[in-house]
Amino acid sequence: MIVAAAVCPHPPLIVPELAGRAAGELDNLRLACGRVLRSLVRTEPDALIVVGGAAGGGGRPATVMYPPDAAGSFAPWGVDVRVGDGAPVLPLSLAVGRWLLEREGVHGRVTGFQAVAFDAPPEACARLGRRLAGTAPRVALLVMADGSACLSEKAPGYLDPRARSYDDHVRHVLEGADTQALAALDPEEAEELSFAGRAALQVLAGAACDARERGGFRERKVYYEEPYGVGYFVSLWTRRADAP
Repeated sequence: MIVAAAVCPHPPLIVPELAGRAAGELDNLRLACGRVLRSLVRTEPDALIVVGGAAGGGGRPATVMYPPDAAGSFAPWGVDVRVGDGAPVLPLSLAVGRWLLEREGVHGRVTGFQAVAFDAPPEACARLGRRLAGTAPRVALLVMADGSACLSEKAPGYLDPRARSYDDHVRHVLEGADTQALAALDPEEAEELSFAGRAALQVLAGAACDARERGGFRERKVYYEEPYGVGYFVSLWTRRADAP
Protein backbone atom coordinates (compact mmCIF):
# COMPACT_ATOMS: atom_id res chain seq x y z
CA MET A 1 0.00 0.00 0.00
CA ILE A 2 1.09 3.56 -0.69
CA VAL A 3 1.99 5.39 2.52
CA ALA A 4 3.55 8.47 0.92
CA ALA A 5 4.28 10.07 -2.42
CA ALA A 6 6.33 13.05 -3.51
CA VAL A 7 5.94 14.90 -6.80
CA CYS A 8 8.98 16.71 -8.23
CA PRO A 9 9.76 18.15 -11.67
CA HIS A 10 12.52 16.96 -13.98
CA PRO A 11 14.03 19.91 -15.87
CA PRO A 12 17.65 19.17 -16.77
CA LEU A 13 18.59 22.68 -15.60
CA ILE A 14 17.87 21.63 -12.02
CA VAL A 15 21.38 20.11 -12.21
CA PRO A 16 23.66 23.12 -11.58
CA GLU A 17 26.39 21.99 -13.96
CA LEU A 18 23.89 22.13 -16.82
CA ALA A 19 22.55 25.54 -15.84
CA GLY A 20 25.93 27.24 -15.59
CA ARG A 21 25.65 30.85 -14.47
CA ALA A 22 21.87 30.54 -14.31
CA ALA A 23 22.03 27.76 -11.69
CA GLY A 24 20.86 30.10 -8.93
CA GLU A 25 17.53 30.63 -10.70
CA LEU A 26 16.38 27.19 -9.55
CA ASP A 27 17.79 27.27 -6.01
CA ASN A 28 14.34 27.52 -4.44
CA LEU A 29 13.09 24.64 -6.55
CA ARG A 30 16.00 22.44 -5.42
CA LEU A 31 15.32 23.35 -1.79
CA ALA A 32 11.62 22.51 -2.13
CA CYS A 33 12.45 19.14 -3.69
CA GLY A 34 14.93 18.40 -0.92
CA ARG A 35 12.34 19.11 1.77
CA VAL A 36 9.74 16.74 0.35
CA LEU A 37 12.28 13.99 -0.28
CA ARG A 38 13.47 14.09 3.31
CA SER A 39 9.88 13.90 4.49
CA LEU A 40 9.20 11.03 2.08
CA VAL A 41 12.06 8.96 3.49
CA ARG A 42 10.98 9.67 7.07
CA THR A 43 7.81 7.63 6.46
CA GLU A 44 10.13 4.57 6.50
CA PRO A 45 8.75 2.73 3.46
CA ASP A 46 9.61 -0.88 2.69
CA ALA A 47 9.89 0.07 -0.99
CA LEU A 48 10.76 3.42 -2.59
CA ILE A 49 10.04 3.56 -6.32
CA VAL A 50 10.81 6.46 -8.64
CA VAL A 51 8.24 6.92 -11.43
CA GLY A 52 8.76 9.09 -14.49
CA GLY A 53 7.73 9.52 -18.10
CA ALA A 54 9.77 8.17 -20.99
CA ALA A 55 9.66 7.99 -24.75
CA GLY A 56 10.16 4.73 -26.61
CA GLY A 57 12.60 4.25 -29.45
CA GLY A 58 15.68 2.34 -30.47
CA GLY A 59 13.92 -0.93 -29.86
CA ARG A 60 13.57 -0.14 -26.15
CA PRO A 61 10.08 -0.11 -24.63
CA ALA A 62 9.10 3.11 -22.89
CA THR A 63 7.32 1.44 -19.95
CA VAL A 64 9.93 -0.58 -18.11
CA MET A 65 11.26 -1.06 -14.57
CA TYR A 66 14.96 -0.33 -14.08
CA PRO A 67 16.90 -1.80 -11.13
CA PRO A 68 17.91 0.36 -8.16
CA ASP A 69 21.50 0.66 -9.39
CA ALA A 70 20.52 1.91 -12.87
CA ALA A 71 22.57 4.87 -14.10
CA GLY A 72 21.80 7.98 -16.10
CA SER A 73 23.68 10.73 -17.92
CA PHE A 74 22.83 14.33 -18.77
CA ALA A 75 25.17 14.40 -21.78
CA PRO A 76 22.26 14.89 -24.23
CA TRP A 77 21.49 18.15 -22.39
CA GLY A 78 24.98 19.57 -22.61
CA VAL A 79 27.19 18.16 -19.84
CA ASP A 80 28.01 14.52 -19.09
CA VAL A 81 27.02 14.64 -15.45
CA ARG A 82 26.36 11.05 -14.39
CA VAL A 83 24.28 9.44 -11.68
CA GLY A 84 24.89 5.85 -10.71
CA ASP A 85 27.55 3.56 -12.14
CA GLY A 86 27.66 1.68 -15.41
CA ALA A 87 26.07 2.37 -18.77
CA PRO A 88 23.47 5.16 -18.58
CA VAL A 89 20.00 3.81 -19.31
CA LEU A 90 17.63 6.02 -17.32
CA PRO A 91 15.43 8.50 -19.22
CA LEU A 92 15.66 12.15 -18.23
CA SER A 93 12.83 12.07 -15.70
CA LEU A 94 14.33 9.16 -13.77
CA ALA A 95 17.89 10.48 -14.07
CA VAL A 96 16.74 13.74 -12.44
CA GLY A 97 14.96 11.71 -9.77
CA ARG A 98 18.14 9.81 -9.03
CA TRP A 99 20.15 13.04 -9.01
CA LEU A 100 17.78 14.58 -6.45
CA LEU A 101 17.95 11.49 -4.25
CA GLU A 102 21.75 11.37 -4.44
CA ARG A 103 21.86 15.06 -3.55
CA GLU A 104 19.94 14.27 -0.36
CA GLY A 105 22.03 11.18 0.34
CA VAL A 106 19.06 8.80 0.26
CA HIS A 107 19.44 7.12 -3.14
CA GLY A 108 20.37 3.86 -1.42
CA ARG A 109 16.78 3.42 -0.32
CA VAL A 110 15.44 3.14 -3.87
CA THR A 111 14.10 -0.28 -4.85
CA GLY A 112 13.40 0.51 -8.51
CA PHE A 113 13.01 3.13 -11.23
CA GLN A 114 9.73 2.78 -13.13
CA ALA A 115 9.49 4.44 -16.54
CA VAL A 116 6.05 4.92 -18.06
CA ALA A 117 5.39 5.90 -21.65
CA PHE A 118 4.45 9.56 -22.01
CA ASP A 119 1.50 8.49 -24.16
CA ALA A 120 0.36 5.58 -21.98
CA PRO A 121 -3.46 5.56 -21.72
CA PRO A 122 -4.99 6.33 -18.31
CA GLU A 123 -6.19 2.76 -17.85
CA ALA A 124 -2.67 1.39 -18.33
CA CYS A 125 -1.28 4.00 -15.91
CA ALA A 126 -3.85 3.00 -13.30
CA ARG A 127 -2.99 -0.69 -13.65
CA LEU A 128 0.70 0.05 -13.33
CA GLY A 129 0.08 2.17 -10.25
CA ARG A 130 -1.94 -0.56 -8.56
CA ARG A 131 0.81 -3.04 -9.31
CA LEU A 132 3.47 -0.78 -7.79
CA ALA A 133 1.34 -0.21 -4.70
CA GLY A 134 1.20 -3.96 -4.13
CA THR A 135 4.95 -4.56 -4.19
CA ALA A 136 5.39 -4.13 -0.41
CA PRO A 137 3.34 -3.45 2.73
CA ARG A 138 4.58 0.16 2.84
CA VAL A 139 5.37 1.76 -0.52
CA ALA A 140 6.53 5.31 -1.21
CA LEU A 141 6.65 6.86 -4.68
CA LEU A 142 8.76 9.68 -6.03
CA VAL A 143 6.79 10.86 -9.06
CA MET A 144 8.69 12.97 -11.59
CA ALA A 145 6.19 15.18 -13.41
CA ASP A 146 6.58 18.48 -15.23
CA GLY A 147 3.60 20.73 -15.84
CA SER A 148 2.66 22.52 -19.05
CA ALA A 149 5.43 23.87 -21.26
CA CYS A 150 3.09 26.45 -22.84
CA LEU A 151 2.94 29.15 -20.16
CA SER A 152 4.72 31.95 -22.02
CA GLU A 153 5.78 33.01 -25.49
CA LYS A 154 9.35 31.90 -24.69
CA ALA A 155 8.26 28.50 -23.38
CA PRO A 156 9.33 25.35 -25.27
CA GLY A 157 5.74 24.84 -26.43
CA TYR A 158 5.01 28.55 -26.96
CA LEU A 159 2.06 30.26 -25.27
CA ASP A 160 -1.29 28.51 -25.07
CA PRO A 161 -4.03 30.46 -23.20
CA ARG A 162 -5.38 27.21 -21.73
CA ALA A 163 -2.11 26.22 -20.08
CA ARG A 164 -2.31 28.33 -16.94
CA SER A 165 -5.76 27.16 -15.95
CA TYR A 166 -4.70 23.57 -16.64
CA ASP A 167 -1.68 23.86 -14.36
CA ASP A 168 -3.80 25.64 -11.72
CA HIS A 169 -6.26 22.75 -11.84
CA VAL A 170 -3.51 20.16 -11.35
CA ARG A 171 -1.99 22.20 -8.51
CA HIS A 172 -5.32 22.24 -6.67
CA VAL A 173 -5.77 18.52 -7.34
CA LEU A 174 -2.35 17.82 -5.82
CA GLU A 175 -3.12 20.01 -2.82
CA GLY A 176 -6.27 18.00 -2.16
CA ALA A 177 -4.64 14.61 -2.92
CA ASP A 178 -7.57 13.99 -5.27
CA THR A 179 -6.79 10.71 -7.01
CA GLN A 180 -10.05 10.70 -8.96
CA ALA A 181 -9.32 14.09 -10.51
CA LEU A 182 -5.77 12.99 -11.41
CA ALA A 183 -7.14 9.87 -13.04
CA ALA A 184 -9.54 12.02 -15.08
CA LEU A 185 -6.83 14.15 -16.75
CA ASP A 186 -7.37 14.04 -20.50
CA PRO A 187 -4.35 12.66 -22.42
CA GLU A 188 -5.11 14.60 -25.59
CA GLU A 189 -5.38 17.93 -23.80
CA ALA A 190 -2.24 17.20 -21.82
CA GLU A 191 -0.34 16.48 -25.03
CA GLU A 192 -1.64 19.66 -26.68
CA LEU A 193 -0.35 21.66 -23.70
CA SER A 194 2.99 19.81 -23.53
CA PHE A 195 2.09 18.65 -20.01
CA ALA A 196 4.81 16.02 -19.66
CA GLY A 197 3.80 14.69 -16.26
CA ARG A 198 0.32 13.40 -17.12
CA ALA A 199 1.15 9.68 -17.36
CA ALA A 200 3.34 9.63 -14.23
CA LEU A 201 0.65 11.45 -12.24
CA GLN A 202 -1.95 8.95 -13.38
CA VAL A 203 0.31 6.13 -12.18
CA LEU A 204 0.23 7.90 -8.81
CA ALA A 205 -3.57 8.09 -8.99
CA GLY A 206 -3.81 4.34 -9.58
CA ALA A 207 -1.33 3.54 -6.83
CA ALA A 208 -2.98 5.76 -4.24
CA CYS A 209 -6.66 4.97 -4.83
CA ASP A 210 -6.75 2.16 -2.26
CA ALA A 211 -4.99 4.24 0.41
CA ARG A 212 -7.46 7.06 -0.21
CA GLU A 213 -10.32 4.72 0.63
CA ARG A 214 -8.60 3.79 3.90
CA GLY A 215 -8.39 7.24 5.39
CA GLY A 216 -6.79 9.30 2.66
CA PHE A 217 -3.87 11.70 2.65
CA ARG A 218 -3.06 14.93 4.39
CA GLU A 219 -3.75 18.04 2.34
CA ARG A 220 -0.66 20.19 1.80
CA LYS A 221 0.16 23.36 -0.05
CA VAL A 222 1.96 22.69 -3.34
CA TYR A 223 5.14 24.59 -4.21
CA TYR A 224 4.86 25.86 -7.77
CA GLU A 225 6.94 28.01 -10.07
CA GLU A 226 7.33 28.59 -13.81
CA PRO A 227 10.72 30.20 -14.45
CA TYR A 228 11.01 29.20 -18.11
CA GLY A 229 7.37 29.07 -19.13
CA VAL A 230 7.15 25.49 -17.82
CA GLY A 231 5.17 24.60 -14.71
CA TYR A 232 7.07 22.87 -11.90
CA PHE A 233 5.14 21.24 -9.04
CA VAL A 234 6.61 20.04 -5.75
CA SER A 235 4.13 18.15 -3.60
CA LEU A 236 4.03 15.62 -0.78
CA TRP A 237 1.25 13.17 0.04
CA THR A 238 1.36 11.26 3.32
CA ARG A 239 -1.32 9.02 4.71
CA ARG A 240 -2.95 10.66 7.70
CA ALA A 241 -1.73 7.83 9.91
CA ASP A 242 1.84 8.11 8.59
CA ALA A 243 2.42 11.85 8.36
CA PRO A 244 5.90 12.76 9.70
